[in-house]
Amino acid sequence: MRILALEPYCGGSHKAFLDGWSAAGRHDWTLLGLPAHKWKWRMRHAAITLATQVDELAATGKTWDCVFCSDMLNLAEFLGLTSAPVRGLPTVVYFHENQLTYPVRHHDERDYHFAFTNLTSALAATQVWFNSAFHRDALLDAMAAFLARMPDHQQLDAVERIRGKSHIHPPGIAELPPRKTRAPGPMRILWAARWEHDKNPETFFDAIAALKSSDIPFRLSVIGEQFSDVPPVFDAAKKRFADHIDRWGYQPSRGEYEAALMEADVIVSTADHEFFGISVVEAVAAGAYPVLPNRLAYPEIFGPAAPEGDDAFLYDGGADELAERLTELSCRIERGDLWAGDPDRGRRITSRFAWPQLAPKLDAALEELQVSR
Repeated sequence: MRILALEPYCGGSHKAFLDGWSAAGRHDWTLLGLPAHKWKWRMRHAAITLATQVDELAATGKTWDCVFCSDMLNLAEFLGLTSAPVRGLPTVVYFHENQLTYPVRHHDERDYHFAFTNLTSALAATQVWFNSAFHRDALLDAMAAFLARMPDHQQLDAVERIRGKSHIHPPGIAELPPRKTRAPGPMRILWAARWEHDKNPETFFDAIAALKSSDIPFRLSVIGEQFSDVPPVFDAAKKRFADHIDRWGYQPSRGEYEAALMEADVIVSTADHEFFGISVVEAVAAGAYPVLPNRLAYPEIFGPAAPEGDDAFLYDGGADELAERLTELSCRIERGDLWAGDPDRGRRITSRFAWPQLAPKLDAALEELQVSR
């Protein structure tokens, strides 16, 4: 198949998704992407800009079998602006995130125009793909409540129309080499997330403080992307746990990021908001033991319903239980048995997300889309 991929925000996880799939898959890709900054402007103008670029390519004789885009594109606008041959192709919109349930600090910060862009894109698409069932349900439930507040013409049936053509297709991860023999030392804890309030860093550092008060030995790596409004708890934690820190802050290269994953014994999440949690999946694939709140997408990825999943990977979300779980894992590490006799279990659990295994499934999903036309 010849796939036309349109990515208004071609950076970070969006770019990694397309690069990983196109490299591991069997189809021919044309990727038109725009730089990954000024996301609001990208959502405003991308349909016009990309329609122009697509039509210029089509005028040279280039053709495609389907259009694949992310939630950052106003697909309805794009289809209204592009040429008829492209307009008639089957389309898939992939929701990495959405602009209705993405967290904001203050209610009046949310621009509902972008939520409507997500709505119209999903309505215009042949299929709507989500990275997790949690994400699908959270968005569609919020969309139904949002439309119900409108003064008239609420279009409540739109939610069920979208639900009926929705599919779950998680993102893939790069394969990492098998972990070498663990270097001696205390438990190495990794926290890898955006440095923002929706990742609930306060709970994480409260649990770490409890370990320190109990004289539980540990090393600490706190990595992730940072923006202008970093919660003050990070500066306080850097000072409080200075003697325990191995890595701190954004890792400047993919190599440094992967090294942080390979060093970790335990990956912790305290997130209140997460659509998938790819850094956690990557860390577990690298050999880290997951300790995750029993919410969001984590139960479907690592809970009992997942292949080889287990309630033992999930905790109630509070600092006290997190500290207790980490204390238990520290004891296991001292015994040399973190994974209870099965050190490859994490790699098996996450193997279904490795691009060589996942890409053929995504390829087949697009082929079925073409056949069903």
